[in-house]
Amino acid sequence: MGIFLRARLTGYKVQFERNTRLFEIQGTTKHEIDIVIYNEKEKYAIELKYPLNGQYPEQMFSFVNDIKFMEELKNAGFDSTYCLTLVQDKNFYLDQKQDGIYAYFRGKIPVHGTITKPTGKKDEQLCIKGSYKIEWKSCSKMMFYIEKI
Repeated sequence: MGIFLRARLTGYKVQFERNTRLFEIQGTTKHEIDIVIYNEKEKYAIELKYPLNGQYPEQMFSFVNDIKFMEELKNAGFDSTYCLTLVQDKNFYLDQKQDGIYAYFRGKIPVHGTITKPTGKKDEQLCIKGSYKIEWKSCSKMMFYIEKI
């Protein structure tokens, strides 16, 4: 994706795995931005996910963590930020379990408010300020969502 963007976005730098310190940002949930697109006037960030090993509740919490991170970058001055998630496993978007963390990705409930880590000690929480309704779309034999923050 980054190579594709590099070929088409003249006048911008497209870089991978850039630390937030490059943009003089500290204290964020995460520190590495998957793809950064910027020039002297504008800057954009993209977080990518392509989970392959199940771990549904943990991965879903990681999806929420990406949203939180993109909110932080947006608040720190990025023009726009995006979360792009691509999955092959239908259990990320379809299943009978529709409560807890699953509700955000299977039950059409917007990602918003305080979300508690669903496994382990359950003492980690993320506060999502915006409201993001995850809408899965088909792409060949996979599904994806892209959320603009």
